[in-house]
Amino acid sequence: MTPVIAKTREELAAVRSGVRGTLALVPTMGALHEGHRSLIRRARREADAVAVSIFVNPLQFGPGEDLDRYPRTFAADLEACADEGVDVVFAPTPEVMYPGEPMVTIDPGAMGRIVEGETRPGHFAGMLTVVAKLLNLTRPDVAVFGEKDAQQLAMIRRMVADLDLPVEIIGAPTVREPDGLALSSRNRYLGEDERSTALALSRALRAGEDAVADGPSAVRRAARAVLEAAGAAEPPLELDYLVLVDPATFTEVAGGHDGPAVLAVAGRVGATHLIDNVPLEFGKESR
Repeated sequence: MTPVIAKTREELAAVRSGVRGTLALVPTMGALHEGHRSLIRRARREADAVAVSIFVNPLQFGPGEDLDRYPRTFAADLEACADEGVDVVFAPTPEVMYPGEPMVTIDPGAMGRIVEGETRPGHFAGMLTVVAKLLNLTRPDVAVFGEKDAQQLAMIRRMVADLDLPVEIIGAPTVREPDGLALSSRNRYLGEDERSTALALSRALRAGEDAVADGPSAVRRAARAVLEAAGAAEPPLELDYLVLVDPATFTEVAGGHDGPAVLAVAGRVGATHLIDNVPLEFGKESR
């Protein structure tokens, strides 16, 4: 099935008016991989029609980040969408998404200035702004996002709730490569040695997960031990953060925490920024 391609607001509006039944949106920045395909398959289960947006959003890249070298593989992305039975692909240019310099953007609040937001100032304001615009332009019933970007997902859910946006947000599980590395469009930047170092992220999460029965402090210690070793590797892992947080607010959980939490990690290997996380559950029965 070949999807209909819309590149302008007018083309998208015309296609959207012809959709019968419910619509699910999968927002992406392109360079589609199996993780994106899993989101599309989840969207297919949730709605009658599926739209995929492909747009590398300049607002969420800070100075010195990889906007210019971010992979752009539009022809291959279209093939992937066709393989997965996508109905509509919205592929605007920056000029279509931002006809003028944006003067009003989404303020992510305190939650957008911690963890990944502290490492990448302004990132979440740009991300929420483009997601809000995509939701308004496509008017989906459902939007599907990956749980690998756990803080992003939490913030989108909060934005939708706080602003009463008429869409259901669904999170889909992280997809990993056979060696455990979370799938990311940025993985293609990694050389062989860099990839070996990057595997410390998923190893640290597994170590933390194995320690959950001993409580939050043990989880943090187990994960940090793996990351400290990776910091001495060649090339080294430059750790941005390791946090154990409430999944709804991304504030750190206390030592006696009961209930759900997210162990999240981010770091740089060479010039490549990578993130990963694992959901955990603490409770009396686990201790």
